[in-house]
Amino acid sequence: MPELVTSQGMLLLSAVLGYLLGSIPFGILVTRAMGLGDLRSIGSGNIGATNVLRTGNKGAALATLFLDGGKGAVAVLVARWLLAEDAAQVAGLAAFLGHLFPVWLGFRGGKGVATFLGLMLALSWVVGAALCVTWLVVALIGRTSSIAALVAAASSALWILWLTDGSLLVLSLVLTVLIYVRHGE
Repeated sequence: MPELVTSQGMLLLSAVLGYLLGSIPFGILVTRAMGLGDLRSIGSGNIGATNVLRTGNKGAALATLFLDGGKGAVAVLVARWLLAEDAAQVAGLAAFLGHLFPVWLGFRGGKGVATFLGLMLALSWVVGAALCVTWLVVALIGRTSSIAALVAAASSALWILWLTDGSLLVLSLVLTVLIYVRHGE
């Protein structure tokens, strides 16, 4: 955990703003904008990039992937820029929770993988890059996005311990558990 230097009020504000940013359902917005129908009635009904890919539109899936990852990264980077590392981690966690449980969709959101990768890239680019490579290698070998996501998430603690001072460990463990819970559905 990082040193707590930000006031409770500012941490709460970071959490609220991070949540609101994370709760933007980019998968639904992209598919609607491209005339691809209601994403929640396609495939798994999930709002993430993997389900957007089931529409057959790779561009829409790629846009959703980058937008969902971007919202996690932006939450972290803005909180770090304006406040400190503790606020960055709080904002990242809140953005992740916003993606999983968006208020706009009755708290039924995505599985959080792209948002997880985006916020990890912003918190520690080297760990984020290792997670992206882990996901890619497992996806190429196993040909299954969800298995690649689970392996990448599970490996996050190892990458953090190997490549950093460990201050992201608690956050990564919380995010990993949530990813496993969401994939259990």
